[in-house]
Amino acid sequence: MLTQFYKMGFNDQEIVALSGAHALGRCHRDRSGFDGPWSFSPTSFTNAYYQLLLDEKWNLRKWEGPIQYEDSKTKSLMMLMTDMALTEDKKFRPWTEKYAKDEDAFFKDFSKVFSKLIELGVPESHFAGKKPMLLPTVSDWEAQQEKKQ
Repeated sequence: MLTQFYKMGFNDQEIVALSGAHALGRCHRDRSGFDGPWSFSPTSFTNAYYQLLLDEKWNLRKWEGPIQYEDSKTKSLMMLMTDMALTEDKKFRPWTEKYAKDEDAFFKDFSKVFSKLIELGVPESHFAGKKPMLLPTVSDWEAQQEKKQ
């Protein structure tokens, strides 16, 4: 699955940054075949996904579904094989470690690569002379909300 990102023009760092979107949401068995959230707070965009990948012990889940991993402590979190590749691949792991330690670096890099992802398939002329869209960090967004009140 990660090879699709290479075909789209993403490098290793960008692939790891985009994978951080798994901080949000969960898999639904009726839609994807997989089941469960990646983090304990699936509605908060943080670097917890990377921290959990590195800090938790992950075991293959024994169930009647596709191959996925579960955390050994609570058995309530899941990871896909592509998630586990971020810890096992020697090119991905340094980025995973960086984002686990530095949430601001993750937010900055995710913002850039998410913009790149969104812009794929949109004619380049549409963006001529425009700067990439940068998404605000949670603290910047909260500060903006406070100013509005």
